[in-house]
Amino acid sequence: MTHLADLIEPVRRGLRFAVAAAAAALLAGCQLFDIGTPELHEQAFQPSDNPVTIDSVTKNDKLAELARGQHPRILATYGGEYSDPKLERMVAKVVGNLTLVSSNPTQTYRITILNSPNVNAFALPGGYLYVTRGLLALANDSAELAAVIAHEMGHVTANHGLQRQKLEAEEALATRVASDLLAGSQAKETAIRGKLRLAQFSRNQELEADAIGIKSSGSAGYDPFAAARFLQSMQAYSDLRSVTGAADASLDFLASHPSTPQRVDLALRHARQFGAPGIGDRDRDAFLAGVDGMLFGDTPEEGYVRGATFLHPRLGVSFSVPVGFVIDNSAAAVTASGPNDMAVRFDGVALDQGTELTDYLKSGWVAGLEEPSVRSETINGNEAAIARAEAGGWRFDITVIRAGGQVYRLLTAAPQQSQQLDEVAQYVGSSFRILSAAEKADLKPLRVKVVTVQSGQTIATLAAAMSGVDKKLELFRVLNEIAPGGNVSTGQKVKIITDRY
Repeated sequence: MTHLADLIEPVRRGLRFAVAAAAAALLAGCQLFDIGTPELHEQAFQPSDNPVTIDSVTKNDKLAELARGQHPRILATYGGEYSDPKLERMVAKVVGNLTLVSSNPTQTYRITILNSPNVNAFALPGGYLYVTRGLLALANDSAELAAVIAHEMGHVTANHGLQRQKLEAEEALATRVASDLLAGSQAKETAIRGKLRLAQFSRNQELEADAIGIKSSGSAGYDPFAAARFLQSMQAYSDLRSVTGAADASLDFLASHPSTPQRVDLALRHARQFGAPGIGDRDRDAFLAGVDGMLFGDTPEEGYVRGATFLHPRLGVSFSVPVGFVIDNSAAAVTASGPNDMAVRFDGVALDQGTELTDYLKSGWVAGLEEPSVRSETINGNEAAIARAEAGGWRFDITVIRAGGQVYRLLTAAPQQSQQLDEVAQYVGSSFRILSAAEKADLKPLRVKVVTVQSGQTIATLAAAMSGVDKKLELFRVLNEIAPGGNVSTGQKVKIITDRY
């Protein structure tokens, strides 16, 4: 039997689609509607006109033209652009300061803030820079942001994108030749050696970009020790996410920028060339003023995860998963992973109002359908149909529900030998309901709120004031770079997460 662990990334790695491989074994040729808004995705496939631009990319620059072609895909992957004038001005100021000390003064840059909760930043050849609002929420001062952006500018000035592309092409050719000419084991060994060389090349690029970035940010007057500090913050956040099971780790900075103790040590070594810790400007107040009020986590277009419940104010629907399951939300689907390799997927399908739900279940999109199991149901007053299927070593419960003029699908997957499918599917299916007008109105997005610590307040009381998030105390510490045993002081500015902004 195929194990779920062999098909998908485990929860601790922050998977995006917990049931992706299982669903692929089950679904065929179905037309889904996106639970986001059409306006967002129409915008996502247009070239950026975001005002967060330092100069303009040269129109005749071939590298910039290559990057321009990738720009819409990046926007589509990372939720489009995030627009907030005061945040944009803060980021633009940091980029502007870095360009003044750039080793390549003829290089122009264009930076886009991405509307994604993932913690990431990256660059394309030609000067296209990207930073997510998730990264901005995690950073604590302008020096940390400068360290990240200078690192990405280092990739651009060192032409790492072109070097990487050339090496990948060479390795692909070598692997193809090996497959054609060598015996199976020899060809496989050649391919493995190529992958190892690519990985080493990537590590060398990251270390070179670190050195360039720290030199650049330090020369611009920022605290050069910020790079090492933020590497540690990102690792702490990644560790916290591995426990809470947050969004897709493949979209995060650490997926392509591994943080190791050795890398932090090297960053500290580069920083010491400027002097002892304490030198350089952190410009923390300006940074916090920029991120104050910024969206945190899910967007209204994608709905909200609140503990074990998913609520979508615009669609007006909600469902819950049992204790022990972790929900992950994306624009295309909502998934949840649970104990013993169980998983749940929620999405929607465009279906004619005249189509019977039982007929839809039998229409061919379910592989391994057990047709006698198809039956009509009513779930919390909504028309529904339920069926069972078996495919690829998995057993499935498929529940489709018509509500508010739309049809939604709840897919529960369990390994073939599992005895828990009935219990979990019943729990999830029966939890589906229509939100009341008052509930929809009360749902608000989470935002970063900068507050000043008052006399008598502690880490515990400040963390308790946060809403809509799990592990409040641990998250508060990570967001504010407070080490275990550390505390806050009166008058200090800190970030909290709340839906009551």
